Amino acid sequence: MKLYIKYMVSLRCKLLVKSELNKLGFHNALIDLGVVELHKSITQQDRETLKAVLLKSGLELLDDKRSILVERIKNVIIELIHYSDELPKVNYSDYISEKLNYDYTYLANTFSEVKGMTIQHYIILHKIERVKELILYDELSLSEIAYKLHYSSSAHLSNQFKKITGLTPTYFKQLKKKRNQNLENL
Repeated sequence: MKLYIKYMVSLRCKLLVKSELNKLGFHNALIDLGVVELHKSITQQDRETLKAVLLKSGLELLDDKRSILVERIKNVIIELIHYSDELPKVNYSDYISEKLNYDYTYLANTFSEVKGMTIQHYIILHKIERVKELILYDELSLSEIAYKLHYSSSAHLSNQFKKITGLTPTYFKQLKKKRNQNLENL
């Protein structure tokens, strides 16, 4: 039996869900971002208990099929951009469609109706968040970051970054350095 959990996007979330499932007696659950696979069915009472506990931690047990599908799309994108070292060689639409075994048009329409934004815009937002992380780590140049995240050039990355954040990548990096200097002077 599979359960789908909204906002479950990190290792910390997975550990919290594992702990709560263990308390309910589900010790061998397979837990991934946004999805829990149980080896036995869950009673309605256990489901309600889990739902309440997760809600207190900012997570939400999903029941609606469209919401579940949207969460699955989001989790594929988050896992791909934030937790994978290599982006796919195929375009995102083919990758998402293949990963979820649905026609991309259906996925895109459902996502847009539920979230009020396109899958492409959601991908761009997460790529920019990833760019911010990589800039702050200060291990890669902007050209290397652009290559890693499959931008056609560092100029394209810079334009998209500025469009989303209102800042250039260079200015963003300078703000981080100024902030660190101010914290050191306390």
